[in-house]
Amino acid sequence: MSTTVESQSHAHGDGHHDHPEYLQHHFDNPAQQESAAKLGMWVFLATEILMFSGLFLAYFIVRSQYPEMVLSAHEQLDWKLGSVNTVVLIFSSLTMALAVRAVQLNNRKQASLMLIITILCACAFMVIKYIEYSSKIEHGLLPGIAYAEHTIVEGTHYAQEGWWGGPQLFFGIYFMMTGLHGLHVVIGIGLLVWLLVKNNRGRFSSEYFTPVENVGLYWHLVDLIWIFLFPLLYLVK
Repeated sequence: MSTTVESQSHAHGDGHHDHPEYLQHHFDNPAQQESAAKLGMWVFLATEILMFSGLFLAYFIVRSQYPEMVLSAHEQLDWKLGSVNTVVLIFSSLTMALAVRAVQLNNRKQASLMLIITILCACAFMVIKYIEYSSKIEHGLLPGIAYAEHTIVEGTHYAQEGWWGGPQLFFGIYFMMTGLHGLHVVIGIGLLVWLLVKNNRGRFSSEYFTPVENVGLYWHLVDLIWIFLFPLLYLVK
């Protein structure tokens, strides 16, 4: 009897000793925890795609019903700023991928550098978006009854046609889609800063990099959504 108790106690002690610090108590081993985290992340990303799909559908409905209005209204968007933001986000996807790879190779210094660059790219994106939004607000290019366009742009004409069918509708969709995307960028900045702090404390390694990988997946989705938003809103033909 005592031998059995002693052996069980010894086994428990070994298990506790071999228990990694990052392994949550409700998982049996790191592989199980990693699989669960990845599954949860992919499910979350699927819901994000569904949410944005509804906005894309609304855009295509408006564009199909009022093609001339959309073609005219989109001229007020600055495609040059949109292009810069596209390049910035694509580059940030590269640095995010390099950060994940650096963690996998136990290169903490390079991982931190890549995370910092990614954060700076995200901040640059938001600064450019602020410049765009400020211009729209200044010129009264806003959704619904807030719309009060008072600038004369050569070759374009805006008629006060009410909410449905007028340029107010286009700018409503513009602010909804880009605003929601911008919110995701801000959330991404917070997650990236969190990763940077954890990485500097040595919490990630080749044995444990799931948080870095999952945030990377989130960031790639944010970039991918913008790659669709940019041509639909800025490069309408």
